[in-house]
Amino acid sequence: MGGEMEKLVEMKGIEKYFPGVHALKSVQFDLFSGEVHALMGENGAGKSTLMKILSGIYQRDGGDLAIQGKSASPTSPREAQNLGIGIIHQELSLMNDLTVAQNIFIGREPRKRFGRLDEAALNAQTAEIFGAMNLNLDPKALVGGLTIAKQQMVEIAKALSYRSKVLVMDEPTAALNDAEIAELFVIIRRLRAEGVGIVYISHKMDELKQIADRVTVMRDGEYVGTVGASDTPISKIIAMMVGREVSEDPLDVPDLSDAEVSLEVAGLTRGTDLKDVSFSVRKGEILGFAGLMGAGRTEVARAIFGADPLDGGEIRVHGHRVPIRSPQDAVRAGIGYLSEDRKHFGLATGMNVRDNIALASMDMFTSAAGVLNDGAISSTAKGYIAQLGIRTPSDVQEVRLLSGGNQQKVVIAKWLLRDCDILIFDEPTRGIDVGAKSEIYKLLEELAAQGKTIIVISSELPEIMRLSHRIAVMCEGRLTGILPGGNNTTQEDIMHLATQRTAAMQVTGTAI
Repeated sequence: MGGEMEKLVEMKGIEKYFPGVHALKSVQFDLFSGEVHALMGENGAGKSTLMKILSGIYQRDGGDLAIQGKSASPTSPREAQNLGIGIIHQELSLMNDLTVAQNIFIGREPRKRFGRLDEAALNAQTAEIFGAMNLNLDPKALVGGLTIAKQQMVEIAKALSYRSKVLVMDEPTAALNDAEIAELFVIIRRLRAEGVGIVYISHKMDELKQIADRVTVMRDGEYVGTVGASDTPISKIIAMMVGREVSEDPLDVPDLSDAEVSLEVAGLTRGTDLKDVSFSVRKGEILGFAGLMGAGRTEVARAIFGADPLDGGEIRVHGHRVPIRSPQDAVRAGIGYLSEDRKHFGLATGMNVRDNIALASMDMFTSAAGVLNDGAISSTAKGYIAQLGIRTPSDVQEVRLLSGGNQQKVVIAKWLLRDCDILIFDEPTRGIDVGAKSEIYKLLEELAAQGKTIIVISSELPEIMRLSHRIAVMCEGRLTGILPGGNNTTQEDIMHLATQRTAAMQVTGTAI
């Protein structure tokens, strides 16, 4: 950019540490007045952490930050607002029972004598902001009655009420339809023309050409590069996001064309979360699910497991239609679900290892008189501890005292004891160290070799490619493609489908 444009933000050598994690490593970013600067990267690249430093939510551990040419270290969002920084989070922070004007000026309302609220001045000041935005919105309307798009406009107006020169927009179009996105882009272009600098965080590649002037890419907490949006192919930006191919031994993809179809789902639909999702998985197959945040991967798992009600679609297990209205129905059908949040949904952390392993199968250890056979529970648990290599002093150790990898193995043991034929793993290695990851990978491969049907959901592309015989890719609640596993698929192939916002289905993998 340069020229006569004012540099509103300059970040150099930014460092951020969390316990055990080097989250940002010498990151740089700048923003000029009158530009839209897109900040791109995969989940966990460090985009939000960097912007939280800019907006005062986090404090940096190293590097320099200048706002409008002056060194700055905002220690709170209010301090950042006073420096002209406004941030609009993906999760809107409005109060539905207050009016638009009350939301915009909450805590800063104009007052009459004796401290009484001046409603007329409040509404007039709000109308003035809307006039500058050329936005037709009633200051007296209740926020709860507005569309998500209109609520987002209120958030923008709230940021502008602080006379913000910098607006950070985190996934602003995630919940908007095409008409609402067009409306938002009109507002953004108008703000840009007035000299506001906008940091635009999005996973939607097709928006870059429409709205961004420059694009900065981050990967694994590091700065990769900055390019012009208009003259850089999307394929290059994707390549910058995913980096070089990870060197792995070639995945041995078995020929499962004659294997039984153990799970088949057709037309799964749930509100805007799932839109006509259909696929099948064979016995002994590992089907990976890839996609960006909010793509609908976990929603598919929860629907199959009966955790969320469906609006439409059907589930077949071993060729038979199975009505699954609850997790109990799913377990009876031989389906086990290992949630991404194992501490809340997979484990009873206050209980010991052996009781956690037996948790889903207590009926197996209970006599007709309702008495538990503690000896049988203990010997069974010890068998799984040995089989899975769970590192614990004893079977009565509290599970909360185990490492993340060993906790995950306890959850796996729970579902193996239940003899589930179909196992769904949601982010199976989240929070697990590298050594334990390889053990989990090996375990999943062994389960598949024994004839179990495995579904793996992961935000880590190398992990999906390392494990999957086929890769199902989702975007905005739709299944946009199924790719072959092994060396026949690249990270760029996956990212292309993960950002494909059309209903068209592309199946390039072997039909299984």
